[in-house]
Amino acid sequence: MSRVRSTDAVLLLVAAVWGSSYLAAKTATSALPVPLVLFARYGISAIACLALVTARRTSRRFTRDELRVGAVLGVTQAAVLVLETYGVAHTSAANAGLIISLTVVLTPLLDRTSGGTGLPPRYFAATGLCLLAVALLMSGSGFHRPGAGDLLMFAAALVRAAHVALVGRLTARRSVRPLHLTTVQTLVGAALFAVPVTGTLGRLGRVDGAGWAQLLYLALFCSVFAFLAQTWAVQRGSASRASLLLGTEPVWAVAVGIGLGGEHLTVLTALGAALMVAGTYWGQAVERDHRTAGTARAPDRSATVAATGV
Repeated sequence: MSRVRSTDAVLLLVAAVWGSSYLAAKTATSALPVPLVLFARYGISAIACLALVTARRTSRRFTRDELRVGAVLGVTQAAVLVLETYGVAHTSAANAGLIISLTVVLTPLLDRTSGGTGLPPRYFAATGLCLLAVALLMSGSGFHRPGAGDLLMFAAALVRAAHVALVGRLTARRSVRPLHLTTVQTLVGAALFAVPVTGTLGRLGRVDGAGWAQLLYLALFCSVFAFLAQTWAVQRGSASRASLLLGTEPVWAVAVGIGLGGEHLTVLTALGAALMVAGTYWGQAVERDHRTAGTARAPDRSATVAATGV
């Protein structure tokens, strides 16, 4: 029982960290350009991951699969973070966390390994509920043209769903270690953003203590810690239970946005938030039951990669 409780506590902490990442990213981008924030985040994450790999007494070398798969996923992950970070810079942290949770119901539509012969109608009903929730979240205090930030977060959810499906496809039947794969992805991301920030690197020297705290939090907690802690917890428990606990991420995003960010929810956005949480949980349950009822397949990957914060 104590093992289950400790595992659940870690997963809830990961969900809370990812939920808080939207406010942290929004605060960081208010002081620095988005490419510079991403370069700093990737750079710090890469240094931390390399240190962890070096600290291992064995298996320090990267395999060909880890290098090849990590390079591809590093590019797609960078695309996700670009959309998410620009998106959260132009919308509320609460909205960002809720809209990006669309990934949970969009991923099985793109993942060949999860749907089998076809997802049941109930799944598409849950997806429709989530899309209605997005419309309400984008409406704010009344129905009007969606904001740029909301649209970017919607695009980020689509790209992240494709990224998650690609993770499952590329890592299937390949021996890749999470730490080594993450390290390659962070190195690729740092390299991709190195050129765009060449002329603005000097601004990092003028960042105050609070700014560096935001960058370190995004890199070390929202990226390195969250991913490794999530993997550890899933290995000790069930993927389905992990998926349920990690699904609380949008709830944490709203709580942090309102409690620490001073954001407010209107009646329409509050209704959208409730529908989004209900729709994602419903869709997640339908997809899991459908996959479980099918023939034996590879282990469930959704709980380990679907929810990743900003």
